[in-house]
Amino acid sequence: MADKRDYYEVLGVDKNVNDDDLKKAYRKAAKKYHPDLHPGDAQAEKNFKEVNEAYEILSDKEKRARYDQFGHAGVDPNFGAGQGGNPFGGGFGGGFGDFGDLGDILGSMFGGGFGGGRRRDPNAPRRGADTSTNIVISFEEAAKGCKKNIKVTRTESCSECSGSGAAKGTTAKTCPNCKGSGQVVMGQRTPFGTIQTQQVCDNCRGTGKIIETPCKACSGRGRVRNTVEKTIEIPAGIDDGQGITLRGGGDMGVNGGPAGDLTITVSVRPHPIFEREGYDIFCEVPITYAQAVLGGEITVPTLDGKAKFNIHEGTQPGDEFKLRGKGIKRLNYSGYGDEYVKIIVEVPKDLNKEQKEKLNAFDSSLNDKNYKKRKSFFDKVKDLFGD
Repeated sequence: MADKRDYYEVLGVDKNVNDDDLKKAYRKAAKKYHPDLHPGDAQAEKNFKEVNEAYEILSDKEKRARYDQFGHAGVDPNFGAGQGGNPFGGGFGGGFGDFGDLGDILGSMFGGGFGGGRRRDPNAPRRGADTSTNIVISFEEAAKGCKKNIKVTRTESCSECSGSGAAKGTTAKTCPNCKGSGQVVMGQRTPFGTIQTQQVCDNCRGTGKIIETPCKACSGRGRVRNTVEKTIEIPAGIDDGQGITLRGGGDMGVNGGPAGDLTITVSVRPHPIFEREGYDIFCEVPITYAQAVLGGEITVPTLDGKAKFNIHEGTQPGDEFKLRGKGIKRLNYSGYGDEYVKIIVEVPKDLNKEQKEKLNAFDSSLNDKNYKKRKSFFDKVKDLFGD
């Protein structure tokens, strides 16, 4: 974590940046280091991954809040034993090591009374922690949908001891101090008499069990962290920053409880031609001066390949036309957005003498009726300032 750059610095924004400006900064940076624009450039690829990682954290309000408070430690799933990125080893609902929750910790310190009463049964089923990861896909994959293989690190039952925590051939025993309850009653003398309080059992650390011969593979915890590969379905139409939730794809539960969920945040690489707004896509197509004047058939890129389109005579720079249904598929719905094509008229450069003479002759043959906007403009100038 010490070698990582500040995420705000990576995207070139300050800590007060809003969502819109953050997304603009991400698109600009991602396009700058896009692997397609820098084939074989290892540094550009590294920068591109860094940009995507920064945006994945800062575009998520919860992760951004943790990052602002704790830095990289607040969002590193490997910090604090991988408890969902919390730098203290898990959420208050079930991650403070062997204590279980905040009420248990306070109860052990102050003699109970916190967390709403008795400590929960240490052998009761508990749901596993939710986990998260990020995946980067291409613009076309987001538009069309795809399948992707991802690697996820999650907590699973130890295969060596089948989750018991005890070495093969041995079993855990009921704690003799607390009789398996995980808590003991302590008497404390005060000026007002002896007060009895419940505390976490020190002998079994609140588990209610004693493992005399711990499993070597998991050190008696009954759980290990494994990296598993999963194939996920990316739905057509998903946008940058959106997520997919796999129920039960997170950390395994405790004592037979259900597994947590896995959330996959999708980052979409910028496209060298298209820009996306909602389900519509936009692109600019350059045409020659002659094509703009005379009209004719031009080639237009679409997500389905090249398409032919006829532009009219006298097409102006900035004119825009729409290709209906050539945009992005609507996520989880039928129908598609549209494609908007903006015309860019490229003015010829580096003309030779003959070309200049022909162009001057052509220009001399024109009059005001050939330039409607120009004539209208200078009529307004004349009305304002006179001849």
